[in-house]
Amino acid sequence: MTKKLAIIGGTGLAELEGVEVLGQKKVTTPYGEPSGPIVEGQYDGKKVLFLARHGNPHRIPPHEVNYAANIYALKQEGATAIIAVNAVGGIEGVMGPAHVVIPDQIIDYTHGRKSTYFEGEMDSVNHIDFSYPYSESVRQMLIKAAEIHDVAYSDYGVYGCTQGPRLETAAEVARLERDGCDIVGMTGMPEAALAAEQEIDYACLALVVNWAAGKTESIITMEEIEQAIDEGMGYVKKILIEVINS
Repeated sequence: MTKKLAIIGGTGLAELEGVEVLGQKKVTTPYGEPSGPIVEGQYDGKKVLFLARHGNPHRIPPHEVNYAANIYALKQEGATAIIAVNAVGGIEGVMGPAHVVIPDQIIDYTHGRKSTYFEGEMDSVNHIDFSYPYSESVRQMLIKAAEIHDVAYSDYGVYGCTQGPRLETAAEVARLERDGCDIVGMTGMPEAALAAEQEIDYACLALVVNWAAGKTESIITMEEIEQAIDEGMGYVKKILIEVINS
């Protein structure tokens, strides 16, 4: 791809095997420290940036991720496109564990997170158009890669982003479903909006790791989530490598 690609890895993706690491850079920003160093790598001569959203090892909970610093750091390092990998719960009937979703919309239910760069003393007020939060060109690359590798995926979906770190109640998931959400996660916002403010093409590659609360009679267990990650993360990595190499 001609864009300078960055990947933000979520739960289950703290590093990307098969990519040769060329170096790591600790980046400082006006918004504090990002989750970790920016890793520069290459696959078959194609360069890519990588940042582990929750740190490596996985240690930063969703509501404490410094999304503003992460996006700003990637922008400083030249990223013009971001693929954000997110672990989510499935609400819509076909979006069960180990299913890949490339959503096209998002609803923000978070609170108290720094959600904009446009604040403080400014010359004028800025309002970005956020009608379509995900870059269609990056989404199409993900869709094409999923097709090439015959991955079971959905090319649509509304991502409901909740505060975390706890999982949702069954009543909350019922509300999300009434609102039109197909999947639920904790890290999609304000990341997507901050990327839009920095004029970075951004898309989400979501892996369903459990049925959302109340969608089955069973309670959600970490064992179930880890099993879905083990099964589905291989699909995610195939898609990412295909996009890097395109």
